[in-house]
Amino acid sequence: RLYDHFFYKRHNEFWYHQAMKKLPPLISATNMLCCAEDLGMIPDCVPPLMKELAMLSLEVQRMPKDKYRDFGDPASYPFLCVCTTGSHDTSTLRGWWEEDRNITNRFFNTVLGMPGEAPVYCEPWICMQVIRDHLRCPAMLCILPWQDWMSVSGKLRRENPHDERINVPAIVPHYWRYRMHMTLEELLGERDFNNDLKNLILDSGR
Repeated sequence: RLYDHFFYKRHNEFWYHQAMKKLPPLISATNMLCCAEDLGMIPDCVPPLMKELAMLSLEVQRMPKDKYRDFGDPASYPFLCVCTTGSHDTSTLRGWWEEDRNITNRFFNTVLGMPGEAPVYCEPWICMQVIRDHLRCPAMLCILPWQDWMSVSGKLRRENPHDERINVPAIVPHYWRYRMHMTLEELLGERDFNNDLKNLILDSGR
């Protein structure tokens, strides 16, 4: 079909050559790692281009690169990637858990390997397991939203997970509204929580 050819094939070589004109000078201008937000509809030329330039991809478990999978598998992520549970433009782990019951049940059964119905709310032990899986993956970098780190503590996390979302791109007034609900001094005093996170990271080998 014409539109398939137009969107998925006709411009691939053009896009590749345009990228090779622009990206190498940008990458060589700094010692910083270059990471791509390669989510959504990505032309076929992008993955080989990123590999050629050693650019890190972005891996989000609920937005798998493989169109035949419901969820990404952190254990199979490539080394050259940043793995995360979400971004500033997505719901948090707890918020996502409550969005679609069918998807949540599939995740609970297939990814977490748990039988039966998923809990209505994303309990701290579930958040702990998801974060543990991400920390143990082969990705070079594991960068998680702060709200998802806090989700492992039933004591510290917010009561309403939807108050934790940073940004809703489709709603104009909902821009960058999240603020941490405790001070840094209070956070430093939560020794049990801090030790739990420390042990999670140490156990993963990161």
